[in-house]
Amino acid sequence: MIIIVDREARNKSVLSSIIENYIKTQSAVSSDDICESFDCSSATIRNIMCELEEQGYLTHLHTSGGRVPTDKGYRCYVDMLLSQMKLLKEEKERITKEYNHQLDKLEDVLEKTSEVLSAFTHCAGIVSYLSQDNKIYYNGASFIIEHPELKHIEKIRSILRLLEEKKTLLEIINRGLEKRFNVYIGQELACREIAGCSLVVSTYDIENKPCGRIAVLGPRSMDYVRVIPTIGYVSELVGKALENL
Repeated sequence: MIIIVDREARNKSVLSSIIENYIKTQSAVSSDDICESFDCSSATIRNIMCELEEQGYLTHLHTSGGRVPTDKGYRCYVDMLLSQMKLLKEEKERITKEYNHQLDKLEDVLEKTSEVLSAFTHCAGIVSYLSQDNKIYYNGASFIIEHPELKHIEKIRSILRLLEEKKTLLEIINRGLEKRFNVYIGQELACREIAGCSLVVSTYDIENKPCGRIAVLGPRSMDYVRVIPTIGYVSELVGKALENL
C-alpha cells in the first residue's frame, strides 16, 4: 500500500497509477480501480482525480465513467519515470541474441533492427540511416492496426499512409537531431495523421558519430516502461553491429 503525505507527490502517484492501469486494461479508470493501492478512501481518490482533470492531466469519455490520460498526463508520467526505466538482464540477453545471427550487409542490420524493435515493444519499429536519403525500414504495422486505442478505420488509414510516405516520416524522426533521445506524445508530433500516437526516437552511432535514428511508433498508451529502455539498448546494439560489418 502506498502512503503519501505530500500533496503534489500524492497526486503524481495517483496519476501514475491511473496511467499504468489504463495502459494495462485499455479501459477508463475509476477510483475503485486504484484505491486499494493507497492509504485513503475511494472518495479521496475521486477528489484527486477531479483535481487532476481540472489541471488537464485527465479527461473522461462519459459523465459517469472513469478517467483516461491526456497528452499532458502522459507527458508528466514519462518525465517522472525516464531516469527509472531500465531493462531486466534477461530482456537484454534476449535482444542481444537477435544480433548474434550473421548480418553481413548494412541493409540486413537495419531491417533486423526494425524487426527487433517491433517484436520487443509491440509497436511499429522504424529505422533510418542518415546517408540514405528517403530510405526507411519499418516493421510491425499490424500492432498498430490491432490496438484498441487506434481501432477507428480512419486513424489506421492515416497512420499507414504516413508509414508509406517515407519523406514525411523521416522529417518527423529527424527532428531535434541535437538531442539524442526524444519522446513525442500526441499533439507534440505536430502531425495530424498520427496525432493519436506517441513516437520514441533515439540516435545510434558508428565510431562515436551519429549515423541514423531508430524509433518506435505506437498508441499514446504504449508501455513506456518497456519501450523507452528497449529503444535505448537497441540503439547501442545497432551501432556495434554496423561497426562490425
